[in-house]
Amino acid sequence: MIIFMDDKLVWIEKDLDSLKEQGLFKNIKTIESAIGPEIVIEGKTLLNFCSNNYLGFANDDRLKKAAKEAIDKYGVGPAAVRTIAGTMSLHRELENKLAEFKRVEDIIALPGGLLANVAAIPVLVGEGDVIFSDELNHASIIDGCRLTKAEVIRFTHGDTNDLEKKLKGYVGSGKKLIITDGVFSMDGDIAPLPEIVDVAEKYSAMVYVDDAHGEGVLGSHGKGVVDHFSLHGRVDVEIGTLSKAFGVVGGFVAGKKLIIELLRQKARPFLFSSATTPADVGASIEAVKVLEESDAPVKKLWENADYFKGKMGEMGFDIGHSQTPIVPVMLGDVTSAQNFSKSLFENGVFAVALGYPTVPMGKARIRVMISAAHTKEQLECGLEVFRKVGTELGILSK
Repeated sequence: MIIFMDDKLVWIEKDLDSLKEQGLFKNIKTIESAIGPEIVIEGKTLLNFCSNNYLGFANDDRLKKAAKEAIDKYGVGPAAVRTIAGTMSLHRELENKLAEFKRVEDIIALPGGLLANVAAIPVLVGEGDVIFSDELNHASIIDGCRLTKAEVIRFTHGDTNDLEKKLKGYVGSGKKLIITDGVFSMDGDIAPLPEIVDVAEKYSAMVYVDDAHGEGVLGSHGKGVVDHFSLHGRVDVEIGTLSKAFGVVGGFVAGKKLIIELLRQKARPFLFSSATTPADVGASIEAVKVLEESDAPVKKLWENADYFKGKMGEMGFDIGHSQTPIVPVMLGDVTSAQNFSKSLFENGVFAVALGYPTVPMGKARIRVMISAAHTKEQLECGLEVFRKVGTELGILSK
């Protein structure tokens, strides 16, 4: 195939070449199977240690059945935005079920977790207001903040003393919004939410938590970080996703009725995005039902995670200070991480390298994601591959 380069696009080619030279170009793998503890890539069956499928719901028979039933009743798509002709009874059922599950007054569902942040932040604050944002917050929070005209003040990661110092030093009269991830997806640590809430109440600031990696993982039956710390009613806004532990796709904003109603009136991604498909909504409702009935999947997730992390630490890997089933295998430079990932793949394990800008320069890693669906035998097999590759590449001593 011959590609003719338009002169005005030469800069794009140079930009792509620069990414390749820095080792930051992403070669995206295509998965040829359902998402589970094992997947097929390039015709090869591999152990999957790369997915956010915490509870194994992505290929769960109960969720698949619910999705099929939703299609049979509601069709394949709403073909409209929620505010015109896209809100089906199924969408309201999901919102009501989630609100009951999360123990909040109301919820607004959106097509994605990123859209939830982009929807909520610009409605809550604007010109003359200030956002206090943890320096390691997710990119979607950063994007949501950029869409506002509010001042953004970053505080040191997880440091409530620094947060209070900056709140105390703020002299403006506008609204104050503190934003933090609940679980930080690259390191697996949990935000010190009780201390953040205490500081917020002292300075009359709203608290906003993105709990994408806490949903289905923390709290009773996977209710999330607010439940984990028993802070119901003291956190103003919770952002959740349906595309990780719930195994489907979509996002939501949870909180007080007044806040959610305002979002229904003004949040642009809600006003101008087509509604989520019936299949996705039906499967999401079923995921909530499964968790309401039993916390066995959550307990199994933690059992697997504790076992894997313990063994990785015993082998001598640097796995950071994760407090969750996220296991960062710290390797430093991106080339080392990419070589490690390639060797894992060759030995039957899928776990990709993460480098800048996903993580800071010099902190490249393999992020291992443990699932409740992994068997003990699969974990043992994966651990042996990590030992083999780590030894061969000189990460572990022989």
